[in-house]
Amino acid sequence: MSDTSSAPAGDCTQPHSALNEAEVEALVRGICFKTGPPRRLGVEVEWLVHELRAPQLPVTPERLRAAYAALRPLSLRSALTVEPGGQLELSSPPAASLTECIRTVSADLDTVRAALRDDGLALVGLGHDPWHEPRRFLREPRYDAMEACLDRTGPAGRAMMCASASVQVCLDAGHEEPGPLGFVRRWWLAHHLGPVLVAAFANSPLAGHRPTGWVSTRQLAWTRIGPGRAGGPPLDADPRGAWARHVLDSPVMCVRRDGGLWDVPEGLTFREWTRKGLPRPPTHEDLDYHLTTLFPPVRPRGHLELRMIDAQPGDDGWIVPLAVTAALFDDPEAAETAYRAVKPLAERTLGLPAPHNPLWLDAARDGLADAELREVAVSCFTAALEAMPRLGAGPEVTDAVTAHLDHYVVRGRCPSDDLLDGQRGTDGRAHGKDLRP
Repeated sequence: MSDTSSAPAGDCTQPHSALNEAEVEALVRGICFKTGPPRRLGVEVEWLVHELRAPQLPVTPERLRAAYAALRPLSLRSALTVEPGGQLELSSPPAASLTECIRTVSADLDTVRAALRDDGLALVGLGHDPWHEPRRFLREPRYDAMEACLDRTGPAGRAMMCASASVQVCLDAGHEEPGPLGFVRRWWLAHHLGPVLVAAFANSPLAGHRPTGWVSTRQLAWTRIGPGRAGGPPLDADPRGAWARHVLDSPVMCVRRDGGLWDVPEGLTFREWTRKGLPRPPTHEDLDYHLTTLFPPVRPRGHLELRMIDAQPGDDGWIVPLAVTAALFDDPEAAETAYRAVKPLAERTLGLPAPHNPLWLDAARDGLADAELREVAVSCFTAALEAMPRLGAGPEVTDAVTAHLDHYVVRGRCPSDDLLDGQRGTDGRAHGKDLRP
């Protein structure tokens, strides 16, 4: 949601009070799970930007800069930002209902699309660019440092930064008390429903014009970035404590400066930084920034940010994962059904954190061709559909969810299968080289 922007980069080296280890843990515990009745909903929709009439041709940086300059004066309710590779993201304001969220973002997207169309450009819903090599559009110290850091684990970081797009659903953390809407249950559910969402909405089977062997190449890239940067904490009965330890033990991406290149330390965790105080002691602002450089599939930012869903095809494809996810978390009956449906999947994680466990890897590679994931997805989509009227969803939303259920889920398919069918001109699954992490 648009009220969760990154910490500002200015005043990086001005004197502020240094943080010690205990203060960091207390701050993280206090800010990352803010509990109360689930009342707000948000979505962040990322898009690749391609040539309107010839999407396989690259868009020059000069054309992108001119087009994005024309977008700045637009009157939008959502926050419009540009990603490192030139992708566009719209982040909704927190909405009081599913209908309000959809109406706001749809209107903003219509406005943005019309302006881009005048420049011969289009928003494209794909989880990973199937044609173009990752190419950085933004040249800023933050992204210079991010690229240098992520390059240490291979090319997956550049693919994530510059060639991927997603639908990120933002949900309130939930009640302090136990139950289907309690924050402990919602945290657990997010990590076990996540692979079902990966599989049901996988839409990135290609890279460099070829099948990768994975229905979600975008999720594969996140896995390859590594557990310190793109992994979650172990699941236990205390999400606040687990997340605080994860934050402290995760590597520092960079130490910011007011001018020049930022330091990119290797192997320095935030815990070690608080203890050593080098190259300078960390501050509250450094902690705020550090939190924005961690990319687990479920990120607590006061609310829960679900980051595992590929960008969807069509102008309105993003509405389906938003509606399904909102129903399965915010409707008590649907949340209980989803919890019971995904519970057997927990054994397949082997107790390993997401997404670096067999369940998440199977979802990204096989999608709903995995029989167990397909069965769970059918149960979850059915429960979500039954909850739609209780959430006030109109017939357009329920019809879209029903169409996805019928066309994909019950058939063990996902949007990636359409792309693979189109490439081969058949109804069979296309498989390229298996790029296992």
